[in-house]
Parts: sequence; structure tokens; C-alpha cells
Amino acid sequence: MPKAKAVPQTPKSTDKSAKRRADQYNDPKYNYLHYWDGREYEHAAEEIAIRKLLHGRHFNNAVDVGGGYGRLCVQLEKYADKVTLAEPSQQQLDIAAKFLKDHPEIDRSLLQADDLKFADASIDLLTMIRVMHHLPDPSPEFAEISRVLSPEGYAIIEVANYAHMRNRLRHIAKRQRLPVKPVDIRSEANKRDDEIAFVNHNPATVIRQLEHAGLRVESTLSVSNLRSVRLKQIMPREIMLGAERLLQRPLASVYFGPSIFFLVRKV
Repeated sequence: MPKAKAVPQTPKSTDKSAKRRADQYNDPKYNYLHYWDGREYEHAAEEIAIRKLLHGRHFNNAVDVGGGYGRLCVQLEKYADKVTLAEPSQQQLDIAAKFLKDHPEIDRSLLQADDLKFADASIDLLTMIRVMHHLPDPSPEFAEISRVLSPEGYAIIEVANYAHMRNRLRHIAKRQRLPVKPVDIRSEANKRDDEIAFVNHNPATVIRQLEHAGLRVESTLSVSNLRSVRLKQIMPREIMLGAERLLQRPLASVYFGPSIFFLVRKV
């Protein structure tokens, strides 16, 4: 199996050695490949979103930040000459070596989202999907994305959405306002420092955080709008995905689904 290739990097002057490494997925109990068993609808819904947001565009250098075993890198190859999987877990990169064996041009690099080590303005497509739910404060990651993104570049950032419709209805019923800050959705037993953070965000707050980092939202999609264990049991997947294609843009304005995709650019 080919080893992970080196990617062009520029040493950075700031010392980030004190940062906590985002390598929790090195724990053997977290097999992210198996996590996607039974989640074919969600995976396809995310591919639909990427195609909608990138339609008609092509890039030189794409980076999938926190992309696990490379699940979406194959999709990015359709839109970029060069694709790099930037992942902080060596275990996930090892799984990626097998998963991407038929895609030898995809580089794999041990990097985390707040310290990407690419040269300034060197990346013209960056995706960060299924990462925000591990970031109670994404400000360092947004600053790093802004640093590496080229002036003409785009980033797709997926947000685990606390403001989805079911939560809105619950809060309306209780006459409560939606929280502005991230909400920890772990069970009480798992709220320990050694457990992976798992939060849902208010998309309006995320937009302000992106703006603070010099990133502007240009397009929004509501994704996985029909996510339901029961629905997946009774409705054919192709019908669900047909509805998903139709609903992603119309439902974006109300942040309907559990996952929100933002297409952003530098201000």
C-alpha cells in the first residue's frame, strides 16, 4: 500500500505544541468506516450538496479537512486537479490507505483543522464536513481556513444544526428561545474530558464567527432533510434522495435539516 505523500508545507512561526491534538479517532473503538454502515442516505445527501455548490467550477488544489478515511475525497476529484485528505487521526489515515487504493493521486496528510501548515492563500477549495460537531469554539479553525484559502477560493463548511425544525418546534412548545451558543448533545455518562466533544450549533452564530474570520457565506443548503430511522425503513432510498435534491435549496432559509452546508469565500 502506498505511503501517505508529502504535501507542500510552510513552517509556521507560532508554537502550537501546547494545543490539544484532535486525535481521539485513534482509539480503536472509533471505526469511522463502519459508522457509515446504514447511513447511505446521509452520505448521498452530502454528495448531492457538494455537487449543487460546486456545479460548473474547477480548482487546482482541494483539501478535505477532517475527512476521516477519505469518504468524500473521491467526489472532490471531480472538481480539482489535486486533492489532499487532511486528517488528525493516524488510524483514519491508515483506513484511508485501503479505502482510496484505487485513487493514488489523493494525498493523505496528518494535519488538524486549526494547524493546516499549508502556505498562505495556497488552497482554492477546502471542505470541512462532519467536523463542526467536535468544535465547541470553531474560531481557531475558521481563522486557519481563512489563512490558507486563496482570494478566489471557496470553502464548504458543514454545520451540525441545533436550529433544525424539530428542535424549533420543541422550543416553541416550551416557549423557549433557541440557544445562541453550541449545545453539548452527549449523554451525561459521556461528558468527560477524555470523550470527544459533540455539539450542535446555531447557524446564525456560525455565520457571525465566519465573518469575524474574514469569510462570507455565499450559498446555503439544508441537508439530510429526511433523516429518520423509521423513514429509511419504509421509504425507498431513491425516493428519499429525489426529495432531497428538491428540498435542499428551498429549506435552507429556515435551516430545516439537521445539517447545514455553507459555501463561503474570503471577504
